[in-house]
Order: sequence, then C-alpha cells, then structure tokens
Amino acid sequence: MKALIAYLSYSGNTEEVAEIISNKLVTEDFQTDRHRIGIDPPIDASDYDYIFMGTFTWDMGKTPDEFKDFVWEVGYKPANVAVFGTGDTQFGGDNLFCKAVDKLAAFYDSKWAGLKIEQSPRGSQEQKVSKWVEGVLHHAKNLA
Repeated sequence: MKALIAYLSYSGNTEEVAEIISNKLVTEDFQTDRHRIGIDPPIDASDYDYIFMGTFTWDMGKTPDEFKDFVWEVGYKPANVAVFGTGDTQFGGDNLFCKAVDKLAAFYDSKWAGLKIEQSPRGSQEQKVSKWVEGVLHHAKNLA
C-alpha cells in the first residue's frame, strides 16, 4: 500500500504530526511519501491508496491560501483523503479550533473524522495521532 502525507506547516507543529503519521504507516508496511505543500513539486494523487492531508487553521478559521492552491493543483477530489491539522484554541476558542480540518474533511467528503491537535503533538497528543491513524486504517480495511 502506498500513502501520501501532504502538509502545510509554518511553526513545525503540523509537520510533527505528519512525521508521526508517516512513522505509524511505515510500521503498518506502507510505502509513504511526504509532500510539503508550497515547497515540493506537484504530485499525482492517483498514485496513492491513501492521502493524508494536514494544515493549520489561519486567520480566524480559514484554510491557508497555499493549501487551497494545493487542492486546485490536485485537480479533483480523491475518495481516499483523511484530514489532520493543528490549531490553537486561544485564537477563536472551540468554535474556530482547527476549523480548516472541518472544512477540508467536508470538502473531500472524508470517510474519517478529522484529527485536531492543539499546538504540538507531544505527550498524550502523540498517542492521539497514532490512535487516529489506527482508526483510519481499521476503517479502511473494513471497507475493502
């Protein structure tokens, strides 16, 4: 199985989540590619069995422009997208926390609930990432 982990990160928090996801997928015998949105060259989404997309939430609940450019670059809505993101409840409270995750999961009609991480995925939140990946893979195996 082949998975893409595409992410946008300014502070490094979303990149840390991407790294945890990648490490977890490798333990499940996935071939993984990481794609830094806005930096790496375009990808062909059809090359992947699963696509994990991650971003932070920007400007009071918005999806960053670079991520919107990536969506346009992909050119279609793959059916195998799982969305993750990082945020900070001090900017907008619970109503806006990781709002970009909600928007992207709805846009892609993701089969999986989006993963929302408060700032950095350290400590118990690292376990939350691993459990989320396990849930995506478990659900995916049941769909097959």
